[in-house]
Amino acid sequence: MSSSPAGHVARSIDRPHPETGSGTPLRTFLPTTDGISIDSVYDPGAVVYNTSASSTGHLVFVVAHGFTGDVDRPHVRRVADALARHGAVVTFSFRGHGRSGGRSTVGDREVLDLAAAVEWAHALQPHARVATVGFSMGGSVVLRHAALHQGVDAVVSVSAPARWYYRGTAPMRRLHWLVTRPEGRLVGRYGFRTRIHHREWDPVPLSPTEAVPRIAPTPLLIVHGDRDGYFPLDHPRMLHAAAGDHGELWLEPGMGHAEHAADDVLLARIGDWVASRAG
Repeated sequence: MSSSPAGHVARSIDRPHPETGSGTPLRTFLPTTDGISIDSVYDPGAVVYNTSASSTGHLVFVVAHGFTGDVDRPHVRRVADALARHGAVVTFSFRGHGRSGGRSTVGDREVLDLAAAVEWAHALQPHARVATVGFSMGGSVVLRHAALHQGVDAVVSVSAPARWYYRGTAPMRRLHWLVTRPEGRLVGRYGFRTRIHHREWDPVPLSPTEAVPRIAPTPLLIVHGDRDGYFPLDHPRMLHAAAGDHGELWLEPGMGHAEHAADDVLLARIGDWVASRAG
């Protein structure tokens, strides 16, 4: 969930970057395969080449935000700005969030939203290497997308759950109230600009832990803070164990949850990791 941080809150380093491209960002609504319109933004970012690989090319990050986020939220824009120092960036609002259509299914059919954004990234830069970077709910979505779809060259999952229906922390119990109760969904709609579907999952989607082994050989990075108030450290450790040798785990000291807690130093490290691993 993106609405409030747990642990320390990241601060943005707000200064211009001389290598950032000067192209004009694009904004459009992308159709998903089930007919939902997804508000999406493309930032040309920096032109970066992977000199360590046998074949070089542009890099595009597709950023999947956390629950209650959207493409215009300051913490989502800060992530996009940080990653734009390494390549182009596609951001979008999941269904039910911001100006996108539909209603949130809290990580289930959102995989179709990400698929539309990844397809758009390839259409804009046909020869680019494309990496997905997801936070919290978005972190689970990038795992399932990489397991079920093709078209990405690296996957980064930040502050993601390992299993569904987790209620072991107070923030997650509040989130379940928000999702499952009619009065909670009203709070989501008018308090967080998030329209939540009233139906339960049927069938239950592939869990993140079940998805992770299917991602190989695509490079996978799992990032988690040791002060995450939503998902304790058994979640990233379960994901890492399921990934086997192809997954890498970063446990970040003092970091809280998701985009709010990912400072510019960590985002720069993620950008460097993707540039060296993708493709």
